[in-house]
Amino acid sequence: MSRKQAYICAVAGAALWGLIGIFVQVLYDAGFTPWQTVAIRAIFSVILIVGYLAIFKPSYLKIRLKDFPFFIGTGIISIVFFNWCYFTVMEEATVSLAVVLLYTGPLFVTIISRFLFKEWLTKRKILSLLFTITGCAFAVGLLPAFQTNLSWFVIAAGIGSGFFYALYSIFGKYVSSRYSSMTITAYSFICASLLMIPAGGLAENLGNLFNMQVVLSSLGLAFIATVLGYILYTSGLTYIESSRASILTTVEPVVAITVGMTIFGDTLNLWQLLGVILVLTSIFLVAEKSNKNTAKSTA
Repeated sequence: MSRKQAYICAVAGAALWGLIGIFVQVLYDAGFTPWQTVAIRAIFSVILIVGYLAIFKPSYLKIRLKDFPFFIGTGIISIVFFNWCYFTVMEEATVSLAVVLLYTGPLFVTIISRFLFKEWLTKRKILSLLFTITGCAFAVGLLPAFQTNLSWFVIAAGIGSGFFYALYSIFGKYVSSRYSSMTITAYSFICASLLMIPAGGLAENLGNLFNMQVVLSSLGLAFIATVLGYILYTSGLTYIESSRASILTTVEPVVAITVGMTIFGDTLNLWQLLGVILVLTSIFLVAEKSNKNTAKSTA
């Protein structure tokens, strides 16, 4: 995969994540809680990807036992808790606010990567981060004036979503050079399901789970906004510095806002438009081909 293709994969994966709100809202309307929605996402996703690999590419399910702790990291520590925090903010506030708080993630990735992977904090990275954070804040109305009645719980959940979201890039980086993106995605959701099958609370709402609309939304959440998104993102991560790959995923709030406008009838004022432009600018900044180090990353 070329560097350009890696950027395209990372951005495409993030764009699919931006569709999450469509499916999650249907599940909320059907009476599912954020924790139960995490369970639905994990269980349906693992059925799809493991089923596919078992039939068509069984060799992809082979891993070294000593790498399993990294999949616990991507699956339970990152996916489960990032989703719970993210879905909680969606339920308690709005999708837009959930997205902007989620995108404190690149800040955590860049800082952690500096210490773990010795990735330099270049001027381009710092500028991209500033554009991302400022743009997201404008997009959801936190700038130019912070006007919100958010509880500390919602704020903490939002920042927590960004932190746990960032950990997927960190844990994934350790195994991305040894396994395909599908293997990493599969074992991440296997680990997530190992927790969520007994602890997800779906038995309390089992009757609604077999409603056709719920089944279709669950499949959409699992395939479109989860499995395919993670495969594309992890494919890009293999060839890109983890901090750069994470910043690229800021296309997600742009997609989420677009979905809100076209499907849910949201409007976009001038400040929000400025936010979208800043986020897009940050993507172009970080994706611009560097004159140095264009080889595949093997860190």
